[in-house]
Amino acid sequence: MKQIKLIWDFRGSNAEPTAAHHVQHLGEFALTEGLENTICETEEVTETHYMAIMIVGEEHKDDLKERLKPNRGQRYFPE
Repeated sequence: MKQIKLIWDFRGSNAEPTAAHHVQHLGEFALTEGLENTICETEEVTETHYMAIMIVGEEHKDDLKERLKPNRGQRYFPE
């Protein structure tokens, strides 16, 4: 299954807790919408730049980009 990583960037001294809070809402959204095999987590870029990410099946890309307004997206290749 092809997957897409939707990304929201947060910068500044509160970037880490803000990204974590956003991930909580993304997880709730995924449960409410019944999105299966969805991963929601934070990633540290620097100590003042964190990303909230949501990894979903590529078939959800257009709908979620329009509804959730991520800063960007990219193909996801699990390690």
